[in-house]
Amino acid sequence: MTKGKSSLSGAKSYKEMGDFWDSHDLTEFWDKTREVEFEMEIESEITCYALDKVLSEQIHQIAQRRGVSADTLINLWLQEKLQEQKA
Repeated sequence: MTKGKSSLSGAKSYKEMGDFWDSHDLTEFWDKTREVEFEMEIESEITCYALDKVLSEQIHQIAQRRGVSADTLINLWLQEKLQEQKA
């Protein structure tokens, strides 16, 4: 966080900010918000690959234990494997 704390929640970390917004609603702070404009350029692309059902279930179980999505786990593993192949 760039300024050291969140302007609305007063949180000093993303964890504290998440905890705050889990128990508060933005409508409670609507008068403290301001309109902003920004541009976003999204360059990611999603490509789907077929997986064996058993393999998919195993990936989901491991991802759940690690607290990440199956997509994230697969991407991390593939990045690791590609780095090994470059070496």
